[in-house]
Amino acid sequence: MNAEEFKAMQAKALEQLRKGESLTGKDGVFGPLLKQFLETALEAEMQCHLSESEREKGNKRNGYGTKTLKTFNGEITIDTPQDRNSTFSPELVKKRERVLADNLESKIIGLYGLGMSLRDISSHIKEMYDVEISHTTLSEITERIIPKVKEWQSRPLSSVYTIVWLDAMHYKVKDEGKVSSRAVYNVLAIDKDGYKDLIGMYVSESEGANFWLSVLTDLKNRGLKDILIACIDNLNGFAEAIATIYPEVIIQSCIVHQIRNSVKYVASKDQKIFLKDLKEVYRAVNKSVAEDKLIELNDKWGKKYPIVLQSWQKNWDKLSAYFDYDEHIRRLIYTTNSVEGFHRQVRKVTKNKGVFPNDMALQKMIYLATMNISKKWTMPLSNWAITAQQLRIKFGERMPLNL
Repeated sequence: MNAEEFKAMQAKALEQLRKGESLTGKDGVFGPLLKQFLETALEAEMQCHLSESEREKGNKRNGYGTKTLKTFNGEITIDTPQDRNSTFSPELVKKRERVLADNLESKIIGLYGLGMSLRDISSHIKEMYDVEISHTTLSEITERIIPKVKEWQSRPLSSVYTIVWLDAMHYKVKDEGKVSSRAVYNVLAIDKDGYKDLIGMYVSESEGANFWLSVLTDLKNRGLKDILIACIDNLNGFAEAIATIYPEVIIQSCIVHQIRNSVKYVASKDQKIFLKDLKEVYRAVNKSVAEDKLIELNDKWGKKYPIVLQSWQKNWDKLSAYFDYDEHIRRLIYTTNSVEGFHRQVRKVTKNKGVFPNDMALQKMIYLATMNISKKWTMPLSNWAITAQQLRIKFGERMPLNL
């Protein structure tokens, strides 16, 4: 570009700025520059492609085609060099590519990860950038993250995680033309340095201890050798499944789940008083006092609600594990609130998805939601230095410290 051409472009840019017009796209002053850059780069790729060996095969240039590209800055039409044998496969602008893999693609995937439908994304892109993108093209773009999802699901794990929460959330998915239920098994963990991470995400037709066993087996195969504390709900056989893979793990059943299940079987007129008495058990200062309060609870309510009290007594070892720790550790492990909080954030993204077209569509959405949520997991948990020392005292060398 000579000096006169540069001055002309500068003048046009200033004029477009004053009028509030876009500097990019087919009518913008910068559009021709992008066109020139792409065409020059394609020419260079063609020149490299037509090597001596390629020419010996009888291959040579065969004119030009045209291609309209949708970019973050609007649409541009470029001339694309062609060869006689049709073996030229450019890297910068790939064959059949109609959306330039730049900020526009990132923008589309970002919007999809926030829970927007493909129709809404198309409308948004049209309104903001005056670019028409079909539903098919949008689908193709979101499909490109599937390898990333699979890679993330099978990535190697640390050998030790201190606290692990295991819980499932439920969705509807189309399966061979019918709507079926799916359980999404999520494993949220705290590593030895106090950082939070979703170390597992799996999809199954229903929630059950048998599938949790396969989840834990996969975690072990990916390098997880030891879990110090596992926080779970009261699913039958769940604790036994964990202990099969990690026999030294401490199991803490969720107190909140136990309370909710108990209240279901208490008459409404008794619930307020019963919950007040029950609070004396799980809010006790230590395990000994809690056991005394549980005896008192049984003496008062056992005859009227025997099934409820039997459940507390039967599961007491798993329900009371948190009493062995200081208050701030107790708050972390006595409930599965941490993973349920994560689930609430995911549901904010998926709430408008009544039925997912397939299992992978569900996994893509949860993966993208997790990537956004985990951007806030950049610091260790508060008071982690104290927590780590207490875990070291409790678990010995199973709890690594960087000393």
